[in-house]
Amino acid sequence: MGRHGWNSGARRWRLTALLGVGVAALALVVTLLNTLPGGGSTEGTSRDGDKVHGTPATPGRTTAPDVGWGFTHTQFSAAEGSAAAVRRVEGRLSDAGGLAQNQHIMGWGADNPEPVKGRYAFEALDRRVDFMRASGSTPVITLCCSPDWMKGGRPGVDSTDWSRAALETAPTPEHYQDFADLAATVAKRYPDVRHFIVWNEFKGFWNDAKSRWDYEGYTKLYNLVYRALKKVDPDIMVGGPYLVMDSVDPRSPDASATFKGPWGAMDQRVLDAFSYWNRNKTGADFVVVDGSSYTKDDELLPDEFAATDKFTAVSGWVRERTGDLPLWWAEYYVEPADGDDDREGWSETRRIAVQAAGMIAMVKGGATSGFYWNPEKEKGGTCAGCLWTTTDTSGGGAELPMYDLVSRFGEAFRPGTVHRTVSVAKDDVPNVRVLATDSTVLVVNTLNRKISAQVDGKRFAMQAYEVRWLTR
Repeated sequence: MGRHGWNSGARRWRLTALLGVGVAALALVVTLLNTLPGGGSTEGTSRDGDKVHGTPATPGRTTAPDVGWGFTHTQFSAAEGSAAAVRRVEGRLSDAGGLAQNQHIMGWGADNPEPVKGRYAFEALDRRVDFMRASGSTPVITLCCSPDWMKGGRPGVDSTDWSRAALETAPTPEHYQDFADLAATVAKRYPDVRHFIVWNEFKGFWNDAKSRWDYEGYTKLYNLVYRALKKVDPDIMVGGPYLVMDSVDPRSPDASATFKGPWGAMDQRVLDAFSYWNRNKTGADFVVVDGSSYTKDDELLPDEFAATDKFTAVSGWVRERTGDLPLWWAEYYVEPADGDDDREGWSETRRIAVQAAGMIAMVKGGATSGFYWNPEKEKGGTCAGCLWTTTDTSGGGAELPMYDLVSRFGEAFRPGTVHRTVSVAKDDVPNVRVLATDSTVLVVNTLNRKISAQVDGKRFAMQAYEVRWLTR
């Protein structure tokens, strides 16, 4: 049932609320006061108003539907912490040309945006958007999740239920339009944000009676949001369905009879959900999926590197059905998590090598954008696979090896990049993964030992799990 949203950071939603409840409560009081007659001029508080937070977009400006490679902000983010550490990360991102950044409107570090109908609390989301602007990045907003009153809960910031079950609940059908109205309010508040993803992993859209996804309900919500955003500005870019492309053991009763490979078989229920949305959507400027190279049972078939071929297969399948629409991977995972949602069982060199192989596989299938999940760990904690050290101290925000991979990949393989074929010695083909342009070659050693590889006419030694960048 789309477990990746929870396993990839949503279990920290409740902690978000506990840490921020005091700030959020104060924000709500201020917001309520400012929406009373003569109460002040807080931006973005009126449902019918069109005041904006920050710099408005240039009138008539158009934006390409592609954003390239980047990351998603989660519970802990470089947007908060020591001012020196925050500036350090902002500067690094700006120097790198601004990796695309994605932020959800509720959860993953953002408070309840509309705790009472027509009354807003955007302070936490403002901070994240301001950070994306300051670091020179292309900002993306994921329109998930929804306030409690849209799904049968009590209104008010003090009563927001941040439990897993509550956050993974979709709006009830009678509130689909309310959620679309909230999406429009967000778009008006941040007119320089031009890319919006509708919902996250079909959360709450599971039909227990039919044991399948409620793709009819999601598509109805998507279409209402799509129309609401286009009414705000026809040039806004909208995408979905952000569906988890789960694979299963080929012997599973849910396995597709036709879409399978050494990495497993696709869950037919996922393919049915995607196909329904694709046939019945009002429109889309880009397509969004997510998923892992491993199966729902956390099996890496036949091994961690060969399993990444699933990304190529899924990307190709989606592109065949959506034509020229750019394909984004909103999340992608190559290392199974443990029961605490931690991915710390591999060495960092192995983790980076498999991650690089996964990104190469997505590109080879036709993907043009992807978002790395969880760039920062809890304050003061260790961080396997993070992009930088925690920003809770003035010395924080230091670059980590995964940042080097993600940022260099984003720079070398921007949307529109022409990919080239390079020669690989026959004996080296099983041991390396390669992606090349006119100027750059990325080579990954898939073995846990030293090798001598010949790529693009050059022979060189590679350390175990080494990721090598060559200049042509």
